[in-house]
Amino acid sequence: MKEAKLPVTPAIRMLREHKVEFSDHPYDYEERGGTAVSARELGVDEHAVIKTLIMEDEHKHPLVVLMHGDHEVSTKNLARHIGVKTIAPCTPEVANKHSGYMVGGTSPFGTRKRMPVYVQRTILELPKIYINGGHRGYLVGIAPQVLIDVLKPEAVDAMA
Repeated sequence: MKEAKLPVTPAIRMLREHKVEFSDHPYDYEERGGTAVSARELGVDEHAVIKTLIMEDEHKHPLVVLMHGDHEVSTKNLARHIGVKTIAPCTPEVANKHSGYMVGGTSPFGTRKRMPVYVQRTILELPKIYINGGHRGYLVGIAPQVLIDVLKPEAVDAMA
């Protein structure tokens, strides 16, 4: 990737505001490439690349789901865990409205709306994670503890 100026997104501003140590990981974004592409481009295990998904319950209440890149979310299990009937992914337009980010560049940090955050518990056991920095083609490397300190998520087992 050519030397590009790193983006300063709401996510980066939030991390700096909380004095979080993070590493920058720009890569060549591929449409619909997902975490497989970012993991390949960064040379890291896809399990340590975290997907940020914007979903909503049957009442259209949005929520953030953080999941291992190599896993799928069981919306049925998650809905049961949090006590709602259904959870479904938002359309890209609705996700953008809630998060303030384009799909493919969604970060759980610095979202436009405050939303409850649910994190797959096993993410918190990793030594380092790579998560979107708020721009397509840009991940940040952080300690999983940052999620707890900054986002105050609910850790769940019921998502896989």
